[in-house]
Amino acid sequence: MKLRSGYSTGSCAAAAAKAAAIGLCHGFSPTEVEISLPDGKRVTFPVADCDLTPGGVRAAVCKDAGDDPDVTHQSWIVVEVAHEAGGDIQFTAGEGVGTVSLPGLVLAPGEAAINPVTSQMIRDALLEVRAGGFRVTVSIPGGRELAERTFNPRLGIVGGLSILGTTGIVKPFSAAAVMTSLQCSLDVAAATGVVAPVLVPGNIGERAARLNLTVEPGQMIQVSNHWGFMLDQAARQPGFQRLLVLGHPGKLAKLVDGEWDTHSSTSASATVVVARIDRELAGTPVPTSLTVEGIFAHCDSARTKALGEALAARVHAAIIARIGPRLPLAVALVNMPGTILGTYGDMTSWT
Repeated sequence: MKLRSGYSTGSCAAAAAKAAAIGLCHGFSPTEVEISLPDGKRVTFPVADCDLTPGGVRAAVCKDAGDDPDVTHQSWIVVEVAHEAGGDIQFTAGEGVGTVSLPGLVLAPGEAAINPVTSQMIRDALLEVRAGGFRVTVSIPGGRELAERTFNPRLGIVGGLSILGTTGIVKPFSAAAVMTSLQCSLDVAAATGVVAPVLVPGNIGERAARLNLTVEPGQMIQVSNHWGFMLDQAARQPGFQRLLVLGHPGKLAKLVDGEWDTHSSTSASATVVVARIDRELAGTPVPTSLTVEGIFAHCDSARTKALGEALAARVHAAIIARIGPRLPLAVALVNMPGTILGTYGDMTSWT
């Protein structure tokens, strides 16, 4: 079945802005508007509301993200447009739209979290109505709560969502938006002075890092399953001096066999890797039905230590083979409760 594409929050904001500008300048409420996407394609959006406000006109467009699991799917993108002296176009973050609070992003701290491509889309849409002189306030009702389910809090975007988009189109299950957010997390860490980041798969790794190490929240960067991409980008950050990779071997053992996207749908099971290395060390195979966690639970303390350290060394070797030796690297493997199973490399920067 072919999945349906949708439109970005930025596209919806541009359409709502144009509708509000039409109401402000021409005195009627359009039921639909046409705007240009960054590639020049013209698309039409239905307009749900277009009403007078004390300062201008407000219009709303309901976001349709297609078949992508976007947290803002079916959200209202609301834009109020008012007259602005001087002929410029000014942007303000309204309800549910965040404000940048940390350096490292393309926007400076204090600015509304509306990326440059989206800002230009809105400008272009408004200039089809009149040559400037607008104050634009973008809101997303409920955006503050939705933002907690995104990367925004980690990127220093406070108070709501960021309005992103490079093409104006949301492709279903596309990794592009995730990659952009992951890259931003590295940029923010570098810009805020982090020199020894800790890359973790997710919450299990983050909890274990807090439990066992001395780390600041800004040092920890969640990678999800995108290890190849994030390791490559981390190696290119000139401000980073050391790197720690920490997580459960159910994810990280996959790197040993060159599985750099560790999502279960695109990579082989880590159990095979862990069982193979355990067999090499101990000479006796574990039951094939066990999970990675089960393999370690099956081992006594000495065998657990040997397996954890051997796995950490293999993960370390695989990463160095990929990114090179510029960054001193350490690897720590943890179980589900957060106990360290094994390490490899100099951990003194984090202990």
